Amino acid sequence: MAAEPARDTATALPDTLSDPPKLSRKRFVGRSSTAAHRPSTSSTTPVVAASALQQQQEVDPLLHAAIKHLLPSNYNFEIPKSVAQIRKNGAKRVALQMPEGLTMYGCALVDIVERFAECECVIMGDVTYGACCIDDYTARALGCDMMIHYGHSCLVPVDTTTIKTLYVFVEISVDRPHLAATVRLNFPHCIHSRSLPDSGSAKGKGPELEIAIEPPPSSACSAGKCGSCNCAKSAPIPASIATDETKADSLTKLAVVGTIQFVAAVQGLKADLEAEEAAQVERLAIEAAPSTDNQPTMAEVEQPKPKERFEIVVPQVKPLSPGEILGCTAPRLASDIDALLYVGDGRFHLESIMIANPAVPAFRYDPYTKRLTRELYDHEEMRRVRGQAVAQARESLVENGKKQAEDEKEAWAVVLGTLGRQGNLRVLKSVTRHLESPPSSNPTALAAASPSSHTSSTPFIPILLSELSPAKLSLLRGVSTFVQTSCPRLSIDWGYAFPRPLLSSYEASVALGAQGARGWQHMGLDGVPAPRRAELENGRKGDEDYPMDFYADASLGEWTPRFGMGVRRAGGEKGRPVPRRKREQQPEPQAVPVA
Repeated sequence: MAAEPARDTATALPDTLSDPPKLSRKRFVGRSSTAAHRPSTSSTTPVVAASALQQQQEVDPLLHAAIKHLLPSNYNFEIPKSVAQIRKNGAKRVALQMPEGLTMYGCALVDIVERFAECECVIMGDVTYGACCIDDYTARALGCDMMIHYGHSCLVPVDTTTIKTLYVFVEISVDRPHLAATVRLNFPHCIHSRSLPDSGSAKGKGPELEIAIEPPPSSACSAGKCGSCNCAKSAPIPASIATDETKADSLTKLAVVGTIQFVAAVQGLKADLEAEEAAQVERLAIEAAPSTDNQPTMAEVEQPKPKERFEIVVPQVKPLSPGEILGCTAPRLASDIDALLYVGDGRFHLESIMIANPAVPAFRYDPYTKRLTRELYDHEEMRRVRGQAVAQARESLVENGKKQAEDEKEAWAVVLGTLGRQGNLRVLKSVTRHLESPPSSNPTALAAASPSSHTSSTPFIPILLSELSPAKLSLLRGVSTFVQTSCPRLSIDWGYAFPRPLLSSYEASVALGAQGARGWQHMGLDGVPAPRRAELENGRKGDEDYPMDFYADASLGEWTPRFGMGVRRAGGEKGRPVPRRKREQQPEPQAVPVA
């Protein structure tokens, strides 16, 4: 009976409060009860998810033993996922395509896949430079009903390939604590180091300079009393270095990019830096005992230096993943970025973002050798060489405009790449359409141009080639200019080796005066007359650099394969079909009454 009033008090307590009690939010985990009784969509064939098959394969000890014995432990080839997908699709013949760096593991992959997926495998041995070289057409011609592409991202969507396609990025493990410690020890001191040449004054691609920070001197050495070195006789610290040390708490904005194999380390660098800083603070937090005399405590002697503060920026250019760059596609960084850090081996991908951002100091961290190097690029020479090639091509158009007879005009050759899916008919037509009927230049250029600089239609020859070489193109006579639509880096890196101009689709659009095709600064047109220079610049702004947006959704013009992909509204680009799912979502047009 004594518990009865307490129960009444507990039930009456919420009535005395002004606000109703807040109920805890329910958290649903797993499948709801209604979904368990949902009728199956197929009464004959049960649908087995690929994840369930992958879980079954993960418990197979033989599969893991084969992976451990035949493949490197730091490479993730996603074998269980591949086997699950092959079994789900019921594939009987599978094509394996990989770059040359992974070809050494091709036979091991075939042995594992054929043993555990019970299918026939075909290795496609043609050269594979990137995801644009995915060759589903050849795989289908060989009778393959599925294809696995290793080492590149999903540049070509899987819903557009002719057969079932699986992309395996082959993520490579990186010593992420070492990367975070390297960044913290070297930045921002190495950005404005006087021992490193300025990127603008670099001739050639420059040497790879290893960055090294000397260990800090001890307390006795800092006072000049150690006697083991010449610190007492050393010169005073320069004012610039002293200023940098006083600004230890300044914020360093660092843009971090990499290839698809190291994107996980790129995206996790911010968290790694925070974890490394927390571990450092915990290691240096020494609790001092109370002193009974005038001797300084340990906390007063071991004062930790203020740590540098970093703001890690992981840029993205869609459709690529955040932090991923290609050799032909790289983001344009903001003006407040202090430095650029590339995680990966080689320079091909790094040079892409260096070309797009010539004013940002670039550094490369090699995860294999664990070396941080300063990378240089001769932007002045590249812009001058490519600008002279564009000017030479423009001159051939002007000369053809002066000729009346068609047989006297020098033809252009437009090369369509046949290596995988490098060739794009839309890019090819964007060039040939302007050759048939040259576009009118902007009003400013037309006002400044002389009547003799106007162009007329130019004959062109379409050519299909898998790979370009100076020896092969030199066999074609009567051609004044070559335009290749495969990769802009072919023209940038190897254009100087060809006897006649080898333009990319963007450079050809600049020479033809296409709408939106503006030139870049420092094109090396000092000897070109001002009217002709105005035609090539085509309304260029003073700070515009050479663009690297070949596979970007938000590219500058129709000379890129994915131009218009970034338009949000369905059917935003003329001539591109509207997807089926978007057609179903569009409301039907209603009849408008007419008075």
